Amino acid sequence: MFDKRFGMIASAAAAGVLLLTACNGDGNGNGNGAPASPSAAPAADGSSGAQELDFLSGTAQQNKARPNTGDWANGPGRPATQPVAKKWVQLSAARAGSLDPVVVNGAGFTLYRFDKDTANPSKSTCNGECATTWPPVVVAPGGKIFIDGVKKSDVGVVKRDDGNLQVTIGGWPVYRFSKDLKPGDANGQGVGGAWFGVTPNGQKAGAGQTGGGQTDDGQPGGGEAAKPATSVTLSDEKNFGDPSEGLAGSGCRNVGRDDLASSLQASGSLKIWSEKDCKGMSRVVNGNVADLYAIGFDNAISSVFLG
Repeated sequence: MFDKRFGMIASAAAAGVLLLTACNGDGNGNGNGAPASPSAAPAADGSSGAQELDFLSGTAQQNKARPNTGDWANGPGRPATQPVAKKWVQLSAARAGSLDPVVVNGAGFTLYRFDKDTANPSKSTCNGECATTWPPVVVAPGGKIFIDGVKKSDVGVVKRDDGNLQVTIGGWPVYRFSKDLKPGDANGQGVGGAWFGVTPNGQKAGAGQTGGGQTDDGQPGGGEAAKPATSVTLSDEKNFGDPSEGLAGSGCRNVGRDDLASSLQASGSLKIWSEKDCKGMSRVVNGNVADLYAIGFDNAISSVFLG
């Protein structure tokens, strides 16, 4: 009698466990339909103690991520500092501006790679002030990475100097840009000739389309002739810091606030001049220039030629 009753209780308990598992879905109460694929993401810096991350197919919305968490809790252009903002990141193949394909996060913001980093081994060299201008894409240990149009085999993490885990694509650490203030912006493309949107396999998005500065022969950099810019924003500080001044139109335009610009943003090529009425020394630039000192024009722009 005792053995038979014990067997019935054990069977009921086992059924209860199976029912509970089925109700909970991914084990976090999300109950989503997309299959989770837990996997150990290797610490790309070769250190011990690889962190466990959950890779899930589909978007955060499809996986019913909680509102105001992960990429949705991260303000435009700001580093992810709060724990809730590090719970998950999304990597989606998409289009942003003229970049197609390029990877965007769960809030639709363009992700970038930096030429001064390395992919093998993965290593980020952007720290301090650089990481404020270019917030790294970080995820907490045990967090989730939603992959949408990006191969899981191309995604990893690397430990940063500050201890955070930064997401990598094709081995390259990835970042956002502080001047991208709305989904679909790609203002970081070509900045300093070193920052580019990242493709789903870690390559440079739109390679050859844009690039800061100029070549030795005075032609716009980037490998292909750029379209003439019809507007430009001149910033007093490097890395596009405020205050700033905008000019638009075609032909020669005198700068209202003379000899103050330390960086500029433009969607094509233009010519900058050291004197008003497009006279004096000149340089041809293509796209954004984060530091005009690097091309010998810091606090030296008095006029520009557009169109």
